This record gives sequence, structure tokens and C-alpha cells, in this order.
Amino acid sequence: MTSTFEDVHLSPRLLAPGGAPAGLASHEQRYGPLPYGDPDALLRTVAASGLTGRGGAAFPVHRKLVSVAAAGRRGGRTPVVVANGCEGEPACRKDRTLLRLSPHLVLDGIQAAAAATGAGEAHLAVKDGASYLESALAERRDPVPVRVVRVPESFLSGQSSALARYVSGDTALPAFQRPSVRERGVNRAPTLVQNVETLAHLGLIARYGADWFRSAGTPAQPGSALCTVHVPGREVRVVEAPFGLPLGRLLPLDGMTAVLLGGYHGTWIPAAAAARLGLDAATMGAGVLAALPADRCGLAETARVLRYLALQSAGQCGPCLNGLPRISAAFRTLAAPGPQGTVREDIARWAGLVEGRGACHHPDGTVRLVRSVLTTFATELDAHARGLCTATDSTPLLPVPEED
Repeated sequence: MTSTFEDVHLSPRLLAPGGAPAGLASHEQRYGPLPYGDPDALLRTVAASGLTGRGGAAFPVHRKLVSVAAAGRRGGRTPVVVANGCEGEPACRKDRTLLRLSPHLVLDGIQAAAAATGAGEAHLAVKDGASYLESALAERRDPVPVRVVRVPESFLSGQSSALARYVSGDTALPAFQRPSVRERGVNRAPTLVQNVETLAHLGLIARYGADWFRSAGTPAQPGSALCTVHVPGREVRVVEAPFGLPLGRLLPLDGMTAVLLGGYHGTWIPAAAAARLGLDAATMGAGVLAALPADRCGLAETARVLRYLALQSAGQCGPCLNGLPRISAAFRTLAAPGPQGTVREDIARWAGLVEGRGACHHPDGTVRLVRSVLTTFATELDAHARGLCTATDSTPLLPVPEED
């Protein structure tokens, strides 16, 4: 019998069972104590595990760890670890769910990262939940002190250079980072900025090793990942899935026109194409999966998201200050049935002008979403140009904070 998204069984590695937060005693009973061994051995284990970042870029974690440790030795500065739990992506809930249910697993990962890099201090950056995280810290006796930092509500406040600036006492705005934060970050020290889910995996790899981690996923993309799943008419849920799992096991694809992979810096793909794909680190971005039913308009959904992204830019370089608002305004024309003139061509041209020219990757991620719309919803764009829209339900699928 073919499995569907209703009966998929995902064995959780990261989330505490029963939906209740895990205290230190229950955490250690489930996972055992965190070993503090040879940092070089830990680095070799992480390299063998194939762990990649779960914050969106899927960068090899061991390369980050080695880079920060080397920068510390080279410059004579003690490195800093920053755990990124900011979760600026409005459609994403995985990080806050992980921090609520398994805070000690994240804190274990922070200590493992500090040991691997030689860090002398660590910071856990969040937008909310600071009080219960501080309570979790009070239960522990860790070798490296961890400070909980509450960052401003902003889509970009969790960007690595913005986060390093904010932890240093500056504004939470991205910077043209030369050198990178791995060389010069918090208070000019080499800084590891790592997503909290990535650190939770690191805490398990330090315990159980590379082979255990690779027992899930695929040889090319080992391990599992947390996903925030949006399905119309259902409560948003966070699940843990191994890489390679067919997307049809996570989302109902019958009766859907498209799937959003990765979140607001991700891509729309046709539902028929999604049915042939598995969970992939290269496309999962912030870990958001959303199914768009046939009675909703993907152009209207995207227009709302683009307006939000334009408003959330730092407004400190040309692509964000001028390019994104112009693209957003033009896209609202496409979302409203009626004459389009040269708007499609204009958007495609402006997308090329802003790409790769920002202080951060915000313009690039926005352009990625725009380009996917122009292809995935090409038929709907043509219908809109004739004054028609196939959607019959205007209820928003994707959360946009200004409209919540």
C-alpha cells in the first residue's frame, strides 16, 4: 500500500516526545551526558557526518568550525559562538518549536561548538522565549558561559552580520562583510553564527558519532531536518523528516497547484513536479513547505509576501531601497486581473539588476521567489492578463505579520 502524508512515520531525533518541554533531568535520561573530548576528534566526526547548516544555506558545518578555530589561532583572538534562534521567516516555526521542546539539546550543541572552535563565550539569540531559556541555563553548569540575547522583530535581524553587530551592541542591520564574521564578528573576534537546529544536531553527533547521524537521510544528504508544514484547513505543524523522503509523504499534493519550498526566499514549483521530488537540502531553505490548493491564487499570495519583503529590507543599499519596492509594486499589477503591459518584462529586468548587489542576500532570495512565480504560474499570469482569475477563495495561506 502506498503511504500518504497522513500515515508517514517520522522518528524524532530532536524534539522531546509528548509535546512537553524537556528539563535537564529528562533530557540527560533520554540522550545521556554530553562528552567533552578532543576538539580535533570532534571536528573529524563532524566532517565524517556530513552535517550541513539548517538555517537556509546548507553550508558544511565542519568547514565553518575549522574556519573559526583557525581564525582564532591566526589572530590571537578567542572565538565567539552565536546560536541563531531568531527565525525571521514568518512561515517558519521549527526553531521556536525546537527551543521550546528541547532547549538543552541546543545548549549542548552550543557547548560542543565552543569546544570545537576554542570559543570563550557564547550567545543564544532569540526574538522571544528568553525567560524559559534563561531558566534552562540556570539548571546547567557549562564550561562556556551562554548569554540569551533578545533581538528586534525583523526579517533581517537574524542575518549573520546583522546578528554579530547586534550582539556587539550595534544595530541589527546587515553589513558588507569583508572579512566575514568567521574572521571578524562579535567585538571583532572570530565568530561562529550557527542556526539552533544545526547546533542540536551537533549535540547528538558529539554523543553518537557520524555513522549514527548517517543512518537517516541519503548518502549525499545524510540526517534529518525539521520542517514547518502549511496545508490549507489544517493547523501548521512542525515535523522531523529524513532527507530524501518524498514530498508527497509530507504534503497532500492531490488537488494542489503548487508547492512553496523553502519559505519567502524559496521557490514555487508545480505540484506535479513536487510529487517527483524528495526532501532536499538544496531547496528546503528555512524548512518551510506549503501546499497551494487550486482554489487559491499563487500570484495574490506572492504579492502579499513581496510587499512584506520590500518593507522588511534594511533600506541601506540600492537593491533593497529602490529595487525591491519597485518589484513589489509591479507585482501587485500582475496579481490583479487586467492589462499588464510590459510589467512582466520589467520585473524580469529589475530582478537581474538587484541580484548580487546587496549588502546581504535579501535581494537575491526575493528574486529567487519572483523568478519561480514567473514560470510556475505562467498560465495564471496569462489568465490575469485577459482579466480572469481561477481562484475562488481569497483566504490567505501564507502568514504575513502586518496582516495577522
